[in-house]
Amino acid sequence: MRSVIERYNRTKEENHHQMNPASEVKFWQREVASLRQQLQYLQEYHRQLMGEELSGLSINDLQNLENQLEMSLKGVRMKKDQILTDEVKELNNKGHLIHQENLELHKKLDLMYQENTELQKKAYGTRQANEASRSSPPNYTFNNGYDLRAPVHLQLSQPLPQKNDAPEKPMKLGLQLH
Repeated sequence: MRSVIERYNRTKEENHHQMNPASEVKFWQREVASLRQQLQYLQEYHRQLMGEELSGLSINDLQNLENQLEMSLKGVRMKKDQILTDEVKELNNKGHLIHQENLELHKKLDLMYQENTELQKKAYGTRQANEASRSSPPNYTFNNGYDLRAPVHLQLSQPLPQKNDAPEKPMKLGLQLH
């Protein structure tokens, strides 16, 4: 089998090299003409897809063109919707992870509050510690008024235009105990 394939390839190469220049030129001329015709057809089809040069088309041709454009538009919209859906899922997953991390930090803050109460008992005596323990644990909020325990809800929105100006008032992000 291998020897037959090798002989075929050798014969093919020899015939290609033995081709006279005139027949080789004719072969390449036919190839160029074919490629030019394909290019012209594709350019005309592209112009028609862009809504240009429609005057020579029949009703059926126009209907077929319209159907092709609608199918293409449907495919583009489906792909766009899939990408947006995937991005929303990813952002919601990240939001969920951030919310879980936030809850863990609240647990740590509560533990620190309890440890602080224990230290106050040891340092200041039972009376002040009992008063402190009767009050509810502090409500932790950002200085900007957002409750740290509130769940995070994410949505996609249009990006806001960027401003290069420095903010007039810096935002404070410390913890405030109530």
